[in-house]
Amino acid sequence: MPLPAAGLRTHIWNNNLLSMVLIGLYPLLIGGVVWACAVAIAFFLQGDGAGAMALDSRILRTGTDMAAAVWPLVFGVVAAWFVISFLFNVRLVAMMAGSKPVTRKEEPELYNLLENLCISRGIPTPSLQIIETHARNAFASGLTRDTYTITVTRGLIQSLTRDEIEAVLGHELTHIINKDVLLLMVCVVFTGMLGFASQMAWRSIRYSGRSRGRKKGGGVAIILALAVILSIGYGLTLLTRFALSRRREYMADGGSVELTHKPEAMISALQRIAGRDRIPDVPADVSLMCIENSQPFFGLFATHPPIDSRIAVLARTSGIPVPDIMSLPPAPSDARFVPHGKTVSNPWKKNKKNPWEAKGE
Repeated sequence: MPLPAAGLRTHIWNNNLLSMVLIGLYPLLIGGVVWACAVAIAFFLQGDGAGAMALDSRILRTGTDMAAAVWPLVFGVVAAWFVISFLFNVRLVAMMAGSKPVTRKEEPELYNLLENLCISRGIPTPSLQIIETHARNAFASGLTRDTYTITVTRGLIQSLTRDEIEAVLGHELTHIINKDVLLLMVCVVFTGMLGFASQMAWRSIRYSGRSRGRKKGGGVAIILALAVILSIGYGLTLLTRFALSRRREYMADGGSVELTHKPEAMISALQRIAGRDRIPDVPADVSLMCIENSQPFFGLFATHPPIDSRIAVLARTSGIPVPDIMSLPPAPSDARFVPHGKTVSNPWKKNKKNPWEAKGE
């Protein structure tokens, strides 16, 4: 039973409990989708062909038997999907995000900031990766101590002050400490399975629809029913994933303040990130893990709480006023955080045009 929230630790405990309940629903959801697909197949195969086929006990029984027969195969596919995700998750995420690993020699100050935070908590330092883009964002990934990784964009480390960068690193480190990356990866795996199956079903309809005839038409009807069922299941996994992501961003913001003791830095970091977070050509699964994702799913569901709400919560719990973004100190204009061996100046210096302004952002 969740305890009354008395502090950050209790909030995290309650949130983890709810997350485990939501994660536990995924196997039930997979089983329900398999059963519904089997019943749909039985419905068309055993119907009377008159167009008014009743969903009677005979069809339900046949569908249940079919689902039981294929369940070992489904379980094997799910297990294989998880094994592949476990072994190659870091490479897959890096490939989708276009990030590259960096060493301490290449980014000494960035490494020092992260290492100091890890030393303060007595935990190993995660690997660091950078995405060469003007976007301002960051995310944590990995499933084990050896694979935990924090990825930041070049735009973020060139556009935020040292304290703000430290706050962002603290936010992502909190996701690792709280096991958020593990929970979100489980969500991504389940969602990816149903999403892939749904896409395959809809593509089959497109190709099968070119054929004519009663037999082919019946086959298309079956595939259409399966596509609808799989799409509904996919939508339900997305809603669960959104719920997990939105709640955990508040916890990570608070965890960053607990690590750095600089609430004003976390607030100003969010202000600088707002509206400039979109990483080009990055899939939704990666955007979900980022510190901010202003791109909602089909314009309907936001994967992250509004920046203003997160700032308001931080200001209220820390007892500090929300600063005016126009009064923030300028971002560093030197070349501390640049690719090793290069002299790239800050793209947001006053004497250079902001690339985001050209896009109307």
